[in-house]
Amino acid sequence: MAYTTIDNPELYFQAKIYTGTGSENVITLDGDTDMQPDLVWIKCRSDADNHPLHDSIRGATNVVHPDTADAEYAVAEGLKSFDSDGFTLGTSNFANQSSRTFVAWCWKESATAGFDIISFTGNATARTISHNLSAIPKMIIVKTRSTNDYNWIVYHGANTSAPETDAIFLNTDDDTDDDATYWNDTAPTSSVFTVGTSGYSNKNTDNMLAYAFADVQGFSKFGSYVGNGSTDGPFIYTGFRPAWFMIKYTGGSSNWTIFDNKRDGYNEITKSIDANVSNAEDTDAAYNDVDFCSNGIKITEDNGDLNGSGNNIIYAAFAEAPFVNSNGVPNNAR
Repeated sequence: MAYTTIDNPELYFQAKIYTGTGSENVITLDGDTDMQPDLVWIKCRSDADNHPLHDSIRGATNVVHPDTADAEYAVAEGLKSFDSDGFTLGTSNFANQSSRTFVAWCWKESATAGFDIISFTGNATARTISHNLSAIPKMIIVKTRSTNDYNWIVYHGANTSAPETDAIFLNTDDDTDDDATYWNDTAPTSSVFTVGTSGYSNKNTDNMLAYAFADVQGFSKFGSYVGNGSTDGPFIYTGFRPAWFMIKYTGGSSNWTIFDNKRDGYNEITKSIDANVSNAEDTDAAYNDVDFCSNGIKITEDNGDLNGSGNNIIYAAFAEAPFVNSNGVPNNAR
C-alpha cells in the first residue's frame, strides 16, 4: 500500500476558482486547513490573457508570465500580498477584471513537500546551484528575471533517457531540445543542480529564478507515460488522488496542458488550460477527457497532445489526498 508522510496535502497545495471584482479582492482558499502560499499561478478562464505568476522570494507584486519570454516587472495592483489562508488582489485585469472567471494554483514552499524557490545571479559559467529539497529534483524550471526573449527552460527527469542533456521550454509548444549547455550534461543531486553556459539557465549578470520539485510519496509525482491513441488510454499511477495534473508531449509540437480538481469538480474532467498560451479555458469534451482516481489518472481521450499513439508524454502531478494515509486508511474515489 502507498503510505505517505503528508496526510493533508492542503497544507502544501490548493487550487481556487473565483470571479474578478475589479476592486481589491481578498481570496480565501477553500481547504479545511489554512495555507499561506509562496507561489500563486493565476489564469483567467473566461477570456484570453497572460498567466500572472507570483512568488514570495521575488516579492508579491513582481510578476512573470509562464506563457511568454518576457522579463519580470512590477504590478502594484496585481497580487498585493500572500495571506495566512490565501492572497489579496488589486485591480489588475490579469488577475481580477470584473466579472471574469479565474483559477489560482497555490503552492507552499517546503522541503517536506518537495518544493524549493531559488534565486541566483547568472554568470554564464558552468556551476552548481544549491537547493533545499534534501532529495533529487525531478523537475526544475528556470527563467531569467532580467531580460526579455529568453524562454522558460525545464529539466524533467522523465523527458528522455538522458534528461541532463535536454530541455523543453514552458512558454512554447516546441519539442525537446538537446543541448549540453543548459545543464552542463550533469544530473541534479539531493543538494545541487547544475547550470551550464546557456543564457536560458545562467545568463551573465541576470537575476535568475528557479522552481525545483522532487517526488514526495503520496503528494507529488513527476514521470512519463506512453500514449496508445485510444479512448481507453493509459492509467498513470501516482499513489494519490490528484488535485493538479500537467502534461507535455516531448517529441513534437504540443501544448503544456493543465487539469485540476476545482474547475470541473467531477469526472470526466474536460476543462483544461494551456500553460504556454494566453487562450481562455478549453472546454472541448472531445479533446480533454481525463479521470482523477483515488490512486492516479486515467486518460480517456485519444488526441495527440494527451494520448497520441507511441508518444512519450511527461507529467507533473500534485495530490488532493494520498491513496493511503500514514495510518493505513485509504481515501475515497471522486
